[in-house]
Amino acid sequence: MTLISTSRVYTGRIISLDVDTVEFPNGTVGELEMIRHPGASAVLPFLDPPSDPDPRVLLIKQYRHATGDYLWEIPAGRRDADESPETTAHRELREETGYRAGEMRPLTSIWTTPGFTDEVIHLFLATDLTAGADALEADEVLAVHTLRWSAALEMIRAGTITDTKSLNAILYVAAFLREG
Repeated sequence: MTLISTSRVYTGRIISLDVDTVEFPNGTVGELEMIRHPGASAVLPFLDPPSDPDPRVLLIKQYRHATGDYLWEIPAGRRDADESPETTAHRELREETGYRAGEMRPLTSIWTTPGFTDEVIHLFLATDLTAGADALEADEVLAVHTLRWSAALEMIRAGTITDTKSLNAILYVAAFLREG
């Protein structure tokens, strides 16, 4: 795809909206509305070694205006300018849960909704946690919960965890690091 032109329609605190005129690979030309986002990091925190039979993990239950309800999620947040994904992961874990990670292991990166946004979320696994005080932002309404790994997997099966970054991180670990 070739970008012919772009026009900034809106610039906000978190996102910007551009209208891009592009030439598609088949030669046609069209306009796409694109939400520009600096990207984010999300962290699956383990209180116990992930190799334990049924380790404890931290999940948050956070109010999300877009859904009109609370969602079960892993800690996550937007990257600051020039901040590495790993630095963002450490900061968000600390801000949202109060915990610090002795080890932050990259898992994978995911495109959230590539049909209309360039947002990429980098997923991490955190271990060797040390408790501390959280530092929530004004718009973060959440509670931290300690759950067994088996409970988190059952919540996915039951449709209780529906947040995509959380599903991706948990299922990635289940499929490739824990084998179930």
